[in-house]
Amino acid sequence: MKKTIVLGTLAAVGLTAGMASAGTLDDVKAKGELACGVSTGLVGFAAPDANGEWAGFDVSVCRAVAAAVLGDPTAIKFVPLTGKTRFTALASGEVDVLARNTTWTFSRDVDLKFTFVGVNYYDGQGFMVPKALGVSSATELDGATICIQTGTTTELNLADYFRSNGMSYEPVPIETNAESQQNYLAGACDVYTTDASGLAATRATFENPDDHMLLPEIVSKEPLGPLVRHGDDQWGDIVRWTLNALITAEELGVTSANLAEKSAGTDNPEINRLLGSEGNLGEMLGLDAAWAARAIAAGGNYGEIFEANIGESTAIGLSRGLNAQWTQGGLIYSPPFR
Repeated sequence: MKKTIVLGTLAAVGLTAGMASAGTLDDVKAKGELACGVSTGLVGFAAPDANGEWAGFDVSVCRAVAAAVLGDPTAIKFVPLTGKTRFTALASGEVDVLARNTTWTFSRDVDLKFTFVGVNYYDGQGFMVPKALGVSSATELDGATICIQTGTTTELNLADYFRSNGMSYEPVPIETNAESQQNYLAGACDVYTTDASGLAATRATFENPDDHMLLPEIVSKEPLGPLVRHGDDQWGDIVRWTLNALITAEELGVTSANLAEKSAGTDNPEINRLLGSEGNLGEMLGLDAAWAARAIAAGGNYGEIFEANIGESTAIGLSRGLNAQWTQGGLIYSPPFR
């Protein structure tokens, strides 16, 4: 009798998991659009232009997913979210995926019941100060007032760093990057701290960016990437492998310029599996054979997306660094498509 109960319970769990795995994909197809949670505005990563058109490094992930699933990279409802509201929005189903410079941590993965599908930017927390402040190191910030976004790992890292270095500080809590920028430029705080990429993006928007500097210290690990809800493995796989498709495309030399040619078939079996001229990887995801080709066509491969939005030729001016391909000494690496 006990064995029957156990088996029945396992069957019920399996049925529930099966229902969950189909949930978000079916919902997105039924709506005809992807609900994507993004920053309230961080130039280079996620920000609307004068016409309300969203663009940026994180936005490109959502466009790739929409292209893979719906065949249209513009079939997206962008939902701007603060550090405080982002997790509630994802957990409640208000958004289907969160692509908002969010750090993958133990508690967010396990306790908050989210699934991080990968890392699209390896970052670390830094500090920005006016050059007029006269400091050249974060170790000189004892007693400083510091603008910091609430509900973030940044808040916790700051407390840890100052405590471990025997320093004190006065926090100036804010909720959005725009509010941080306004307070910092108005002199309401001596220092602004967040992910170094965010500091570079914010500094690029200043009228006189050369009057400000990023201090050399990086005081944390901040692996940033998209996340989905627990319990929806098929949807998690779709978002995960869409990101991996962008990464693998760069590694294999598939670009927006040669995509059509390579989609017809090549001498490289992995390119063929990626782009759907061989195998049935799309079918395994519940998508068609051209899903990855559409994802890449939406904005190019990972390297093209990086360079167009935040690379050295942009106002943000970020070098690849840790975000170079593993073949170039970086950490960007995708499991194989086979």
